[in-house]
Amino acid sequence: MNTSLYVLADEYLQAAEKMADLELDDKTISDTLEGLAGTLEVKATNVAMFIRNLEAGAGAIKEAESKMAARRKFIENRADRIRDYLKINMLRTGITKIECPYFKLSIRDNPPSVVIDAPELVPKDYLRQPEPPPPAPDKKLIAQAIKDGFDVPGAHLERGQRLEIK
Repeated sequence: MNTSLYVLADEYLQAAEKMADLELDDKTISDTLEGLAGTLEVKATNVAMFIRNLEAGAGAIKEAESKMAARRKFIENRADRIRDYLKINMLRTGITKIECPYFKLSIRDNPPSVVIDAPELVPKDYLRQPEPPPPAPDKKLIAQAIKDGFDVPGAHLERGQRLEIK
């Protein structure tokens, strides 16, 4: 029978609660709870193995994404280099248009763009000032203040729990 971890935990708690009300000897209570705990531990171990498999799969996907992104970047850069190669050779030969059944190639002038030769010489009226980032709470500083006994309005320390699989 394939029972979920949640159901096994429920059965364990119910059995412990029922046995607390019964007048049973310590050995009987210990043996019963040990048997239930064994089943619970086996199921928990299987669930932990499943977690490890999921994490391994996610890691493999992350690695594949990284390799695919690097490959994509390589292909994009190669396409850019070959595009420049084609443009340079069309300009060298004076050919500005080529038509074929699949597409049309043409050399076009881009709109003028500003080139900054000496940024330090540009007048302040032509400089942009980036917006400063909005103030944000410094969690490390707040944590230390609370640990040192200070009251920090609007903040408190909270200890969570995690499952560690080693």
